[in-house]
Amino acid sequence: MSKSIFKHYQSDVSHISLPERFTFPFYYDLHPIAEVAVLELQDYLSKQNEFVHDFGIDKNQGVGKMFGILSVKNKKGDLGYITAFSGMMSGKTVVDGFVPPIYDILDPESYFQQETKVLATYTREIKTLENNSKLQEQSEIYRLIEATYQQKLNDQKRKHKAEKKDRKELRVSQSEILSESDFEALLSRHKQESLNAQFLLQAYSEYIEGQLSIAQQSHMSLSDQLSQLKDERKRKSNALQQWLFDQYNFLNIEGKERNVIDIFRNRVIDIPPSGTGDCAAPKLLQYAFANELTPIAMAEFWWGKSPNSEIRKHGNFYPACKGKCEPILGHMLQGMNVDPNPLMTNSAIDKSIDIVYEDEHIAIVNKPAELLSAPGKHITDSVQERMKIRYPDSTGPLIVHRLDMSTSGLLVIGKTKEIYKNLQTQFVKRTVKKRYVAILDGEVQKDRGYIDLPMRLDIHNRPYQIVCFEHGKSARTRYKVIERKDGKTKIHFYPITGRTHQLRVHAAHAKGLNTPILGDDLYGNRGDRLHLHAEMITFLHPVSGKEISVSVESDF
Repeated sequence: MSKSIFKHYQSDVSHISLPERFTFPFYYDLHPIAEVAVLELQDYLSKQNEFVHDFGIDKNQGVGKMFGILSVKNKKGDLGYITAFSGMMSGKTVVDGFVPPIYDILDPESYFQQETKVLATYTREIKTLENNSKLQEQSEIYRLIEATYQQKLNDQKRKHKAEKKDRKELRVSQSEILSESDFEALLSRHKQESLNAQFLLQAYSEYIEGQLSIAQQSHMSLSDQLSQLKDERKRKSNALQQWLFDQYNFLNIEGKERNVIDIFRNRVIDIPPSGTGDCAAPKLLQYAFANELTPIAMAEFWWGKSPNSEIRKHGNFYPACKGKCEPILGHMLQGMNVDPNPLMTNSAIDKSIDIVYEDEHIAIVNKPAELLSAPGKHITDSVQERMKIRYPDSTGPLIVHRLDMSTSGLLVIGKTKEIYKNLQTQFVKRTVKKRYVAILDGEVQKDRGYIDLPMRLDIHNRPYQIVCFEHGKSARTRYKVIERKDGKTKIHFYPITGRTHQLRVHAAHAKGLNTPILGDDLYGNRGDRLHLHAEMITFLHPVSGKEISVSVESDF
């Protein structure tokens, strides 16, 4: 007997007031009604024996999975929740008790699976042909013949050119010696020789082309067959992908349906990334709208071992992804009363900037946490804009380097274009020394060390950065533990490179310190603030050449 997808709360939630607005899925505080559902689902995952999936908990093997819950009311007004997982679990897209996928690509009777089998047949035939010894032998023979005959043709062309040069030199040397009639005879003979040479070269070229054509016929019979198979497989694959896109149609609470291709049209990346629509959030909302369930609150969390590139902590909550889910949820949430986007609010509007060093050429400021270094897409208030007001006669870009919005600490300001360029060169050459202080949400065992994990932007989930050994840029950090207390670690970071989110990723990643910075809302758990502070900077003054070293303590 299959389990019901709509689940009644096992716990008493009558004392919990329901939210006035639905969860903003890309940055949210967990609502109590959603938290109870999460705890019940996590309890089930810890104890169930109804399906087998290696989440890699306390193991080196396996990998975790993103789960989501959606608190809902049914048509009777009963409060409950539905659950979902992203992608596949246990090699299945359909698991009893969880909402189904938008389209089940693993259904053996589906058109998708039937066409996938056809594509597999093409792939096998292509592989057989590519490994065909006769094709390989004929290809090698053709390349050898082609190279040989081309060499012969080139030799003939060189001979033709040399004879032409010899005739010209002979005419020059004989022009003053021969009589006019004898010279005219020489010119006539040379003209005929030139015509004969051109005719022979043309005839030889046609002969070589004929010989190559004969060799090519036997070679191309199999080669053309291979090309035709590849073209046909590509055509069928593209058609199947388009057909699959046509199956992903998303509802909203008003009953309006839009196809995924239409949703992504006119975006920077207008082709839906692989796996679009298979994340937990759109699956939950789709099931709710299709079954007349009213969404109340939502939450997503990671369960199990982190993947190798991304940072996912067991049991931690994560927002919906930007690349795949943001366009879809933008449609699905239309008509609903949703919490405002907190990232659109300037939380540093009342925070001041302290000037800790200043002369006629430079200034060093202590940036408060949550203030942007430079203007953002929606919020312009920043160190850069405030410095423009403070130094209206400056000629340079002012801020020489940046800190994450959530990071506090020292920033260097150049008051002229020339000063800015000098300081920029020092940063590019990595002669500037920086020290950060942080509190990590856990205990680091080693007292000091070195982290070397290349990084790049997660293009499907900005602004997250991921560790990537294939395409990432070098990112290196030295560290030294200062104190361990109450399960936390105070630490100094000495970044050698300056990648976006470098210290945050190096702290949180399993191959780094595996201990996120306290309050990290991207790679750890949200708190009152990110406990990361740029506390010291040392560089050469661009005018005097003297070493400038400034430090300022953190407020944590």
